[in-house]
Amino acid sequence: MASVKVKFRSSVIADRKGTIYYQVIHERTVRQLMSAYRVFPFEWDDRRSAVSVTGNSDRRHVVKTIGERIRMDVERLMKIGRKFDACGCTYTADDIINEFNRYNTECSFFNFMHSIIVRLRQNGKLRTSETYTAALNSYRKFRCNEDIMLDSLTSEEMESYEAWLRHRGLTPNTISFYTRILRAVYNRAVDGNIIENRRPFRHVYTGVDKTVKRALPLAVIRRIKNLDLSFSPALDYARDMFILSFYLRGMSFIDMAFLKKKDLSSGYIVYRRRKTGQQLIVAWTKEMQGVLNKYPVNSSNYLLPIIKNSGTNERYSYRNAAYNINHNLKTVAKMAGVGIPLTLYVARHSWASVAKMKGIPLSVISEGMGHDSEATTQIYLASLDTVAVDRANSLILRSLD
Repeated sequence: MASVKVKFRSSVIADRKGTIYYQVIHERTVRQLMSAYRVFPFEWDDRRSAVSVTGNSDRRHVVKTIGERIRMDVERLMKIGRKFDACGCTYTADDIINEFNRYNTECSFFNFMHSIIVRLRQNGKLRTSETYTAALNSYRKFRCNEDIMLDSLTSEEMESYEAWLRHRGLTPNTISFYTRILRAVYNRAVDGNIIENRRPFRHVYTGVDKTVKRALPLAVIRRIKNLDLSFSPALDYARDMFILSFYLRGMSFIDMAFLKKKDLSSGYIVYRRRKTGQQLIVAWTKEMQGVLNKYPVNSSNYLLPIIKNSGTNERYSYRNAAYNINHNLKTVAKMAGVGIPLTLYVARHSWASVAKMKGIPLSVISEGMGHDSEATTQIYLASLDTVAVDRANSLILRSLD
C-alpha cells in the first residue's frame, strides 16, 4: 500500500514563495513529485502539512483553491495506488508518479475536449466542431485559461460558471447551450470509463426555453423589400440576402452560402442541408433570379455572391459575410421601422409564419418553426411534397408584388 505526504520547500530567498511537493512512498522507497503550487511560508502549516488560509490575507481565495487542488492531487495519487493493488500487479513509487503525470496530460478537461473537437473536424462535422470550440473558449475564459481535471469538475464549479455567464448578460438559452456541450464532453469521459459520474451538472440549467417569435408580417417584409438602398451597396446587399433567404423558403444562410452553381438545374435548386444532411428541392423563381442579376456572376463555383473565392478559407468567408450582413441589417431595420433585432434568421422564421397565415397546412410547414427545436420541424419537412411547397412559395412571393 502506497502512501503520500505533502511537503513544503521554502525559497532560498527570504519572504519569497516556496514550492509544494509530494512524497510518494511505497515499499520503503520515497520519490518526490513537484507540484505547480507556490505559497508564502506564512501560508503553510507544517504541523498539519497543509496550507493555512488566514482571514486577513488578500490571497485567501488563492490559497483556499490551492488547498483544494492539493487535496485532489493526493486523492488521485492514492487512487492510482489502490488501482495497482487491486490488479495484483507489482509496481513502484515511480509507476504511481508516471501514471499521475500521464493522467494530468491526457485527462485534463481542456485536452480531452480539444481531442473531441479534432475528431469532429476529421469526421466532417465542422459546424458541431465550431460550437464545441465556442463552448471551450468560453469555459477557458471563465477559468482564466487554467485547466482542470475531468474528475475535478464539481457541481459548485458548474454553478459558478453558470453565474459567470449570467453576469455577462447571456440569455438562459445561450447559457444552456454552453453547459449542454460541456455536459456532453463530460458524459463522453464517463462512457469511456475515464472517470466516475459525479453529476456536476445537476444544479445548472440545461433546458431550452421557448423564445419570443421573431417573425415579421408580410407587410413589413414588403417594406424591407421596397426600401431604396441604392445609396449604400453594403445595406443593399444585406437586404438582398435577407429577402433572398425569404424567397428560398427561409433557407438558412449557411446553406445559401454553400450553394453551388451545379445545384441549380432545370429551374430547381437541389441541395442538402448542412445541419441535417436532408435533401431539399426548391423551385427557382424570377424573383430569385432578379436578386441574383443585380450582382456580377460569381467567379467561383458558388452560386450566390457570398463566398467569392474557391479554395480559400470558405467557412471564414461565410462567417465574415454573415457577421457583416447581420450588422447591416440592424440599420435596415431602423429604416424600415422594424422593432425587433433583424437578422438572417428572421427571414427563415418569417417565411414559415407567413406560410401558416396563408393557410398552408401544418404538414407542409410546421407551425411557422414554432417547435421546441429545429429537429422537430425537420420531422415534418422530411415528408413534404415538393410541388405543394413550391406552390405555397409562389403564393407567398406573389403577395409581395
